[in-house]
Amino acid sequence: MLEEHIGLVPLDPAVMDNRGVHRILVIRQHDQLGDLLLSTPVLRALKSRFPASQITMIARAYTAVVLENHPFIDEVLTFHEDIRRWTPQKFIHFKKRLRSGFDLTVVLNTVSHSLSSDILAYLSRSALVLGSEHMPFGGCKRNFFYNLLAPYAAEQRHQTERNLDIVRIIGADTNDVREIAGVAEDEKAKAATLIRSLVKDTGKTVIGMHPGAGKPENRWPAAKFAAAGDLLCDQFNAGVILFRGPREQLLVDEVAGRMKNPCAVAPVMSLRDLAAAFSQLTLFLCNDTGVMHLAAAVGTPLVAIFGPTDPAFWKPPGSAFVAVRGRENTVMHVTVKAVVKACRDLLKSNGRI
Repeated sequence: MLEEHIGLVPLDPAVMDNRGVHRILVIRQHDQLGDLLLSTPVLRALKSRFPASQITMIARAYTAVVLENHPFIDEVLTFHEDIRRWTPQKFIHFKKRLRSGFDLTVVLNTVSHSLSSDILAYLSRSALVLGSEHMPFGGCKRNFFYNLLAPYAAEQRHQTERNLDIVRIIGADTNDVREIAGVAEDEKAKAATLIRSLVKDTGKTVIGMHPGAGKPENRWPAAKFAAAGDLLCDQFNAGVILFRGPREQLLVDEVAGRMKNPCAVAPVMSLRDLAAAFSQLTLFLCNDTGVMHLAAAVGTPLVAIFGPTDPAFWKPPGSAFVAVRGRENTVMHVTVKAVVKACRDLLKSNGRI
């Protein structure tokens, strides 16, 4: 069995007290954008525990771009899930960096257990490999790729806490559990120019709306987005900008067509450009989807509409980010009145009205 051949001998976490940790590898290349961003407080915790360390993070190609200019990451390694994206040069570089001598490797498996993440940790040849004891592979007694095993709390916990639980056993922790993405000043300046080209009246409150979501059950109806947009325009002298993904043109057109007030439609943008654009908004209204976490990670106050997913475990941490959930855990029962009230309360708490 694989477990018998490569299983690492479990160590007492106290071994960290006598180890110098100068280079850390963090692996989270198998999950979606929201999962990745909810794990970023781990980076803050590691940097606090090992302030002189250099941190490298492995992320999938789609999400790796949001880690550029991150204040707690020194290097990002991109993992291409599509084998056709690998060139000999990319593979050689990735392998060389993976085996460049890490003192500690941290595997952030919380939502699911990724075998590819475990294999990357093994190939790093790190002397210390930390991961959760949760979700061992079928037929295995423990997660044998790790020699530092973090206990898994039985009670329900927010996903950010799940991530932090993994590193808490080595003394890494933080009271600041906000998601964070790095946006450079020149990116913000470019985004500010775009926003002002869409909402030319500088006296208006600028509110962004993103009516899309990858999961159909997470999408608040277009008619309700339009009604909420009109009320926000009327009540707060707001200029509304609609944002969309590459396959959401018809949805955005429907929202814009239903609104009585004029609104602007932003072009399809990369994740980095979206993050920069969100950073220039007064408020963001969206569904429970990845861009919710992207907006939160640049500190933009937001109201998010939740349905099947419980916001107690998935909403971005922090009082600036508000969830509105419908009866019977469905977005169809979320009212326009409830959403506009949440927006009003959030604008008021931030001194915007």
